[in-house]
Amino acid sequence: MSALTTEDPIASQAGPSDSLLRLIADSVPALMAYFELPSMLCRFANQGYAAYHGHTPESLLNRTVEEAIGLRAWQAIAPYIERCKRGERVKYTREQILPNGETRMIEVQLIPHMGSAPEPLGAFALMIDITERWRADQLMHQTEERMRKFSDATHEAIVFHRDGLISDGNEALCRLTGYALHEILGLSIFHFISPEWRPVALEYTRRGREDPYEVTFRHKDGRTIPIEAVGKTMPELHGDYRVVILRDITARKQAQEREAFLALHDKLTELPKRHHLMDKLDTHNARARQRQGQAAVLFVDLDHFKTVNDSLGHHAGDQLLREVAQRLSQCVGDAGMVARLSGDEFVVVLSDVANAAGALRSADRLLESMHGAFTLNQQLVTMSPSIGISLYPDDGDTGDALLRNADAAMYHAKESGRGNYQRYQLGMENRAMEVLQQERLLREAIASNAFVLHYQPQVGLADGSLQGIEALVRWQHPTRGLVSPVEFIAFAESRGLIAPIGRWVMHEACRQLKAWQDEGLALVPMAVNLSALEFRQSDMAADIAALLQTTGLPPRFLEIELTESVLMHQAAQVLDTLNAIKALGVGISIDDFGTGYSSLAYLKRYPIDKLKIDRSFVVETPGNTDDEAIITAIIQMGRSLQLKTVAEGVETAAQRDMLRHLGCDMIQGYVVSPALDAAAAHAWLQQNNHAVHGQ
Repeated sequence: MSALTTEDPIASQAGPSDSLLRLIADSVPALMAYFELPSMLCRFANQGYAAYHGHTPESLLNRTVEEAIGLRAWQAIAPYIERCKRGERVKYTREQILPNGETRMIEVQLIPHMGSAPEPLGAFALMIDITERWRADQLMHQTEERMRKFSDATHEAIVFHRDGLISDGNEALCRLTGYALHEILGLSIFHFISPEWRPVALEYTRRGREDPYEVTFRHKDGRTIPIEAVGKTMPELHGDYRVVILRDITARKQAQEREAFLALHDKLTELPKRHHLMDKLDTHNARARQRQGQAAVLFVDLDHFKTVNDSLGHHAGDQLLREVAQRLSQCVGDAGMVARLSGDEFVVVLSDVANAAGALRSADRLLESMHGAFTLNQQLVTMSPSIGISLYPDDGDTGDALLRNADAAMYHAKESGRGNYQRYQLGMENRAMEVLQQERLLREAIASNAFVLHYQPQVGLADGSLQGIEALVRWQHPTRGLVSPVEFIAFAESRGLIAPIGRWVMHEACRQLKAWQDEGLALVPMAVNLSALEFRQSDMAADIAALLQTTGLPPRFLEIELTESVLMHQAAQVLDTLNAIKALGVGISIDDFGTGYSSLAYLKRYPIDKLKIDRSFVVETPGNTDDEAIITAIIQMGRSLQLKTVAEGVETAAQRDMLRHLGCDMIQGYVVSPALDAAAAHAWLQQNNHAVHGQ
């Protein structure tokens, strides 16, 4: 090895120092060789270098680099050799294909051997086989690339940090923070956590926890974002680092807040529900008690809300409830709160009223706020509320008592004509209990069909022949016996119970008439009263058709009776429904004619068959010239429009004779027969089964 320091590096290969140096050179892991410049002849190689290229140290001597390592390798390193010839120390890596065909990765250093001349005398070649390290690096790079692709593909932010300092992150992290990645690198991850949450995050990281926890992040634009974070500690040679998954949980938080809101608030109107109302009501009472003041509870119930649902559908009803809630809330403002109990029932709590007069003025404002028409399904609808008022502490010192008494006052407002308010008075709650009891009994009657029909004949004035029968419903009350429809039909309409009663009445009437006709009796129409709520159902004609098919009664033997008020609203819908019913072959009569808003226009427009003169015009005749004039006008109007006229409530022969003289077509009343139960009506029909007209 001393030869490497002389002009002749191979002058001597023997000598004890050379043997020692060779032993050392062959023992080190590096591959070593020395090439003379500019000839590029090998003057020395250790055992490892020679074997790596398929030679022995002796066989490499005096070979050129190209001869030593092969043409392909020589072409690959020639540029590096040129740099070394110029005195530059060169380091590079390259693939090396061994004589056995195996590919290895080597790291090479070319160190120029400088003498006294400016050009290098030779070059040391030091080679290290880095194949295993290279493969490990490649595997790591592949893993990192997969991690990068995964982190870019996920919507969850991924951040790498050591001791809090961010070393890397994905695109989702940039979206979460609003910063570009180069703006984030090197910053503390805790910088982005809201100050109030930093102690939690610091403790979580210090303890190396790996369970999920929640914090809030500060976005670049200043807003805060709720985050769920999960950290994992990753061991590494140079010190552990943390990988943190950050998930934006804004949608989850909003859903939780919405769920919590709906637990206390009505979904349709977003007003407080009963439970929330009672909590707030107790709070308002406590405040009033502390300041020795008063609070008011206003129970608001919409009049005839069921009509809207039945005529325009539940979608329109929901829209109406939302708009009512909005009007009430705007009217009350900051003076109190508005809640929805159920259905069309609302409660207004006024937290600070000076006296009863102040509460009444507030009720006036609520009534005024409801005066404007509501537009539902492109239809203008008016709606009035009935309002009951109770005051703290005069009318109760608990929320339950105030609400109960306001409810009782509201029922009194209903009975006082609707569309008004009433202040609670002692004893009103008894009437409210009576109403609840009546509703309960009526519901039980519907469930058990506790109704019966009575039948009243209609006869022609020309010859006394049977022309028709009217079915009249009675309630078989559990304690009062038979109850007249006057006492429960209006109540059933107000409580939304008329539809099942009406269906039962029509079915039973048709069934009974068909049974009589099967015996050869009563080959005349059966008249059935139809309430406004029933008529406004969009599928009424279809219901009638199905009922006729079920009972087997021919359509010409059914006649429905409507009041004038039914025909005064929603003309297009009324006309469509009447035409559909008429197309079935069913007759149509106007009941109680003359008591409502009589109009020649609708009599011409609608397919009507009969006008029924209300009993109130008959009762004082003959002798009452005004009533006789009205009856005459109705009969003449009917004749001009080719409509039959039927007088109701005819009780005396004098009334019968007068009506015959005026040209009325038919009568019904006690002078002919009272309303009879099914058995009595059957006997009457058998006894009077003579010539029948108008079949």
